[in-house]
Amino acid sequence: MISKTLLSTTIAASLVILPATRAAADAGDFVAGAIVGAIVNHAARNNRGTTKKVYRSTKRKTYSKPRIPATQTGRQIQSSLNYFGFNAGSVDGQLGRKSRDAISQYQAYLGYPVTGQLSSFEQDLLINSYNRAQAGGYVTQQQVAANPEGVRGLLKVYRTEMAGGAPGIVTAPQTTVVVAPAAAATTTTTTTVTAMAGDEAPKSDALPNLFGGTTTRASLASHCNTVSLLTNTNGGFTTVGTMTDPNVALNEQFCLARTYAIAEGESLAQGLGATPEQIASHCDAYGEQMKPHVAALSLKDRDSVVRDVSGFVLGTGIPTQDLAATAKVCLSVGYRTDDLDVAIGSALILVTLGETGYGELMGHHLSQGFGASKRNDLALAWYETGLDGATTQAVFAPGQPERLELLREASFALQNGGQASATPQVVPQKAATLPAFSVSQ
Repeated sequence: MISKTLLSTTIAASLVILPATRAAADAGDFVAGAIVGAIVNHAARNNRGTTKKVYRSTKRKTYSKPRIPATQTGRQIQSSLNYFGFNAGSVDGQLGRKSRDAISQYQAYLGYPVTGQLSSFEQDLLINSYNRAQAGGYVTQQQVAANPEGVRGLLKVYRTEMAGGAPGIVTAPQTTVVVAPAAAATTTTTTTVTAMAGDEAPKSDALPNLFGGTTTRASLASHCNTVSLLTNTNGGFTTVGTMTDPNVALNEQFCLARTYAIAEGESLAQGLGATPEQIASHCDAYGEQMKPHVAALSLKDRDSVVRDVSGFVLGTGIPTQDLAATAKVCLSVGYRTDDLDVAIGSALILVTLGETGYGELMGHHLSQGFGASKRNDLALAWYETGLDGATTQAVFAPGQPERLELLREASFALQNGGQASATPQVVPQKAATLPAFSVSQ
């Protein structure tokens, strides 16, 4: 571009300085030609000295760090940390730097060595506390509101309870009027008792209690937290080879089955087009309708209870598939909220519908006295039903084949059991108003 400009400028200049006379034309032509030639030669030399640059694209090899494996335990840890205010980031199951920082904050809060790595006890305390808080519902909200440290304060409350300290349950007092016997009908005594969540005050027509005592329903959720702590202290679950106390083995398997039932019901509930409130309302109906059958569990033999529940189920008119799926959802809700009428009632329906593996649960309730009177003599028949059903299709912990043998030995070691009576013909009852979710459509 510069050469062309210089050439044009030189030519223009030569035309200006050249004389207009004919005599000088030849000389002017020569001079102009010489100038043009010099310019062209200069440009050519410049072009020879120019190097053309060529750019080539090359692929660089990049090396990335291996991804941290995602695990279900990792997700539980992250969910628990986030719930108690220790920011572990997104719940992806990968315990990276952010999760380790949150673990360190958790350890510092509870006074443990800050390592960023959870010990077995620290992990169990964290996850069990999270599960308990989720299951506590309104009681948990009361505890959080009353605790100056908020949600995090639950960790210290639960740890104290596990260590055998005073319970941290905040409940509203209830006033119960106890009526004296007829001989002293003019005297009434008013006592204030503290009830666990889900307990109800006795009805006005209840029989009088001469000893003045009121029994408080034990919390299965709290019991399973204690069992989990003992299991970890002992180095793991009891096996057939290590069993010395059948009651310990049954308690461990009871709480394990409860955890499986909660997880299965929550998975089914995710596919329903219903709100948690609607689901809770449905399940409350299960508890109310099944109360007589749950009460009969401690009074009648297995076959009599199944016969009565069968008549009730036939009277509902609900498709079997829908009724079974709803019962599994409500079994989960009952265990999660510690409403054992809902839980046991749902399990009874499932056994009656042919899913006999759930019979194990009634054996646990009777042998341990949760939601039913403690009746070892009646528990064995229910254990047998559950074990026979689990032989063909395991309901709880299907990957542990030794579990069935452990339950069988532990249940037989706990009591002698009795012979079941023959099952009479089932007579349908009148239609019941039991709601159900539709899963057959």
